[in-house]
Amino acid sequence: MIRTAALVHIRNRRLLQTRSAGKTVFYMAGGKIDPGETPEQALHREIREELGVGVLEPRELGVFEAEAYGHTPGTALHMTVFTAELAGEPRPTSEIAELRWFSYTEYAGMPEVAPGSLLVFRHLRELDLIDG
Repeated sequence: MIRTAALVHIRNRRLLQTRSAGKTVFYMAGGKIDPGETPEQALHREIREELGVGVLEPRELGVFEAEAYGHTPGTALHMTVFTAELAGEPRPTSEIAELRWFSYTEYAGMPEVAPGSLLVFRHLRELDLIDG
């Protein structure tokens, strides 16, 4: 099982997603939780590494489980998701090739999607926080 912390950051009813250098699929910003780290500590570290900004007042949205995209079939993903504002304008760092804002339909219509991200998109659409 892969344990991660991920960020829900919404602007104009669209959810921020990142694409890592050398990859084609967009994921939620965040990453693996290191040994001894809490999910919130991992969130702060990963967002600074990926987006070059700090996280302000994160609140846990929930835990989402799905198959881990890009790993051996059957590998489980356990993703603790937080909502938060950012301490500045996010920008791609050296490991991130692109940032993009998606509605549910835009993301779901991509040729490749991360199952964990898609679960969060669906949840946010049900809460009427993002466009359908």
